[in-house]
Amino acid sequence: MAMAAQDIESAILAALPGAVVEITDLAGDGDHYAARVAAPQFAGLSRVKQHQMVYNALGGRMGGLLHALQLVTTPA
Repeated sequence: MAMAAQDIESAILAALPGAVVEITDLAGDGDHYAARVAAPQFAGLSRVKQHQMVYNALGGRMGGLLHALQLVTTPA
């Protein structure tokens, strides 16, 4: 079972209030997405830490419900 784009966005927004999230289905299969996330919580953090925050927001769904996520993060 794939994860819906809206579910990805909702999970990220729940963990990172005030973030701006843009999700794109890369393959049209509901399994390969790109996400652009701009969040004030990213200020002063390395890109690795920013990505970890997004992956943590997905609560372990990576590799299961969500097969692939191309991620771009920036402080807001």
